[in-house]
Amino acid sequence: MKTFADLGLSSELLEGLSKLGFKTPTPVQSEVIPRLVKLEDDLVALSQTGTGKTAAFGLPLIQMLDRSLMQTQALILCPTRELCVQVHKDLNTFSHFLPQVRIVAVYGGAGIVNQSRQLHSGAQIIVATPGRLLAFIQQGDVNLKNIRAVILDEADEMLQMGFQDDLNAILAATPESKKTVLFSATMPREVTAIASRYMKNPVEVTIGERNQGIENVRHIYYLVAAKNRYPTLKRIADSNPDIYAIIFCRTRQETRDIAAKLIDDGYNADALHGELAQGQRDHVMQKFRRRNLKLLVATDVAARGLDVKNLTHVINYNLPDDVAAYTHRSGRTGRAGKEGISIAIAHLREKYKIKQIERRLQRKFEPGRIPTGMEICRQRMLHYLDELKKAAIDSRQIEPFLPEIMESLAPLEREELVKRFVLSEFSQLLNYYRYAPDLNENEPLNRRNRDSGRSRDYEHRTGRNKTCSSREAEDYGSDRERFTRFHINVGKRDGINPGRLIGEINDASAGGPRIKVGRIDIQTNCSLIEADTRYAKDIISAFSGLMINGRKVQAKIADNRERMTPRSNKRPARPHPIRSKSKRKKENS
Repeated sequence: MKTFADLGLSSELLEGLSKLGFKTPTPVQSEVIPRLVKLEDDLVALSQTGTGKTAAFGLPLIQMLDRSLMQTQALILCPTRELCVQVHKDLNTFSHFLPQVRIVAVYGGAGIVNQSRQLHSGAQIIVATPGRLLAFIQQGDVNLKNIRAVILDEADEMLQMGFQDDLNAILAATPESKKTVLFSATMPREVTAIASRYMKNPVEVTIGERNQGIENVRHIYYLVAAKNRYPTLKRIADSNPDIYAIIFCRTRQETRDIAAKLIDDGYNADALHGELAQGQRDHVMQKFRRRNLKLLVATDVAARGLDVKNLTHVINYNLPDDVAAYTHRSGRTGRAGKEGISIAIAHLREKYKIKQIERRLQRKFEPGRIPTGMEICRQRMLHYLDELKKAAIDSRQIEPFLPEIMESLAPLEREELVKRFVLSEFSQLLNYYRYAPDLNENEPLNRRNRDSGRSRDYEHRTGRNKTCSSREAEDYGSDRERFTRFHINVGKRDGINPGRLIGEINDASAGGPRIKVGRIDIQTNCSLIEADTRYAKDIISAFSGLMINGRKVQAKIADNRERMTPRSNKRPARPHPIRSKSKRKKENS
């Protein structure tokens, strides 16, 4: 087994690492550090989140510095403020015993004047988010002409967040002689394009298999009705008394709604989303890191770059459409050799997504069984009593009161005392789950035949290989007047089918008034769907912001010229019952 002394690090760094308690390098550190110490080649390192990447690139960068020069010699780009702050903190820790090493972090959401002042005072290593760094470059506050190395940390996330143009502009301002190191958990086309454009014959190092989740993460899915997602989430939390988890939602609104429900139901929870001011965001993260919060409800974008230790669970309240997003989510637990659990709460129609992720990750998901109310109560009571027996107590505090306490309780038999004690602690939980239904969904045996018949019917009605340029006229009939036609920018080439479109609306509007859906026309590169005009905003909201096969989904009311594929039967299509959010809120109130 290698030690840090075997990796080519200087005696100064080794002494500092020893004092900091670093003993054995991780696999990514063992592979990357010796290559970066030499700084001979460009490097692409594929490694999951939480595997020690910061030390893998940070230690060699510190060692390569010419400490006598107060010039920017290395640049580290991160996708989010949180990751930027964490990398800056770690690098300062590594260089604690080395004099004259100056590292400056620049990122959005903080005072630009103070950051500008730090840059002008001298920065040998800059850790930055792309947007803020580009602003400093354009103002002339940053000079990258003497850069020897550029690190792109979590490059795939930077590109997913829309930083490609910023990255191009920043890398174009660096010298050709520099070495570029790209760290990524996945290797989408955009990352490959960056590597091809700005790297020269890069050496590729893969720690584990591409797109594979961390080995010590269990992947579990629960099949539920759409209206039972939230009750299932509560049962997962209730059946894991020591839970410390991030719950991922698709949209900001859903994040706010779920966090508000959890808080109202007495859970230590809060929301993290893009509409929070930086001060609010910092406050939420501080509470979560201190474990004053047990459940953090977040969007993918808001949670990017978070470095939180010892998470027990990652819960996918909705499955992402992009496998890479699932990889990043699940990679936030099971770190540092500890076991973690990634849970997916999936609708029956989403079982195909589980299969897709399984194939891409080459990992098998375990079908989970949602515990009954009685099972949760039994588990919680036994856990509480077990913790009570283990707890160290200082009886001196109550000794003055013991005679009166014993006299007051003397009339009670031992069994009666135990009953009263347990009921006083768990009566609320017992009452809540007394008549709790079974939430598990079993797929009917004839489902496959029914779905295949419906698919054939849709194929007959929608046609094949049509494009969005179709202008063929159609007789909609009188029942069509209350329908609005919606245009969605994904189609057959994106793997879209009618069930998937209906499933997305079901997830967003489960539990409410019936929204009638009419014709569905899936074309090559887009889809048209008819639905009740009164719920136009809900339908557009249900689709907007989704990611399918790496594409951002956009929904809008279709242009009048966009016609559906004509069909011989002129009767209106049978409406599909879909339930909206408003009814669910009414039922839960």
